[in-house]
Amino acid sequence: MKPLLPILIATLFTPVAAMAQAAPAAAPLNAPAAQGQNTPAAYAAAADLGPDPRRPPTSKPGALTLRQVIDIAQARNPALLAARQNLNAVRAQELQAAVRANPYFNLNASNVTEPASVNNPDSYVAQFSRLFERGNKREHRIDYAKATTAQTQAQLEDTIRQTVLAIKTAFTHMLIAKDAQQLSAATLKDFRHEVDIAYDRYKAGDLGKLDYERLDLQLGNFEADQSNDIVALQQASAQLQTLMGVATPSPDFDITGDVMPPVIAQTRDQLTQAALASRPDLAAAKAAVTAADANAKLAIANGTADPTLEAEYDRTGHENSFGAYINIPLRIFDKNQGNKETARFQADASRFTVLAAQNPVISDVAQAWVGYTEAKRLADRFTDHYLDESKDVLSIAQFAFEHGGIALIDYLDALRDSRSSISDALNAYQNTWLAIHQLSASTATELVP
Repeated sequence: MKPLLPILIATLFTPVAAMAQAAPAAAPLNAPAAQGQNTPAAYAAAADLGPDPRRPPTSKPGALTLRQVIDIAQARNPALLAARQNLNAVRAQELQAAVRANPYFNLNASNVTEPASVNNPDSYVAQFSRLFERGNKREHRIDYAKATTAQTQAQLEDTIRQTVLAIKTAFTHMLIAKDAQQLSAATLKDFRHEVDIAYDRYKAGDLGKLDYERLDLQLGNFEADQSNDIVALQQASAQLQTLMGVATPSPDFDITGDVMPPVIAQTRDQLTQAALASRPDLAAAKAAVTAADANAKLAIANGTADPTLEAEYDRTGHENSFGAYINIPLRIFDKNQGNKETARFQADASRFTVLAAQNPVISDVAQAWVGYTEAKRLADRFTDHYLDESKDVLSIAQFAFEHGGIALIDYLDALRDSRSSISDALNAYQNTWLAIHQLSASTATELVP
């Protein structure tokens, strides 16, 4: 499109320059004073930059950065707090798994009455017993408890990963909505000034009533844009504050950050390898294999017989006696064979679960990478080309319309193209940021410091 600008200037606006030289008094109020600048090209070059989506939006004092928002959410988000307490509960089972069997102490006392005898001896019985586990049951219980804790820890990290992704997504939506709201407010202000100029021209007889009213009607579109952007900003703010753990969202809440997305230095292969090494959901699946193996060993150990040793002291009258006993269950029928088979099949299933978790990791990175490359390519085109070009076209069209060089419909077309370019640029920036956040979540790494 850019090579068309000189042609437009030469064909459409040459009469405009001649008109301006022939009747300098008819120049608009905001035309450049110098004669050499009173051309469409010079007007476009000297025009105020105006609303530009590439500029970061202004922020209130104390506005939070993305890192600060994430830190607050990790400390206050109810879902994360519940997940951490659940991890503490699971870790406590390691203590229970390490305990040994309690011994038993039994004391009996009785009085024996013999009617034919004057002796009424008292009888006392003291018993002490304890179960001794065989087959390394305690060690296997500890291993199973630790593996379960590792699995729960990885699940907590995965919950944090998903929550951080939701926070980053909400942060980006709010930042873009904030930029869009400020841009729409500035654009509405500028266009109102343009309508005021048109009104002066209409009163002076330089502009027809129909053209003025058609131009004035466009204010409704700009006002609708601003109203929609205000709603979108407030909704995005409430969503982000909810993820931060705020019970009642504040209308004064504000954030700050860059609208322009950065370049990711890593390649797709590097990101895939990082994902396979760091994804917590994959780590949880691997920990489940360790837990299943420990449970299978524990099931085998539970098939062994555990003897119970008992010592007894008896005293009847003046007579004392001691005894020792051993109780060994005969594992003839119940050898825990059903639980052994169940644990073995569960261990085999857990290995397939690792493969089932690994394939989506690679797919997530591939999808996020495609989304990033395409969104970044489009965002760069708007940054380096389309935004500047649409601004040039609008500036020249505005100059020409104010000097009577083009019809109102042509100016309105340029106006709509400019609005569309700004909206499309913001969408491209937002999609690029969302793709970057998805890449960070897919690889479980922080790609943007």
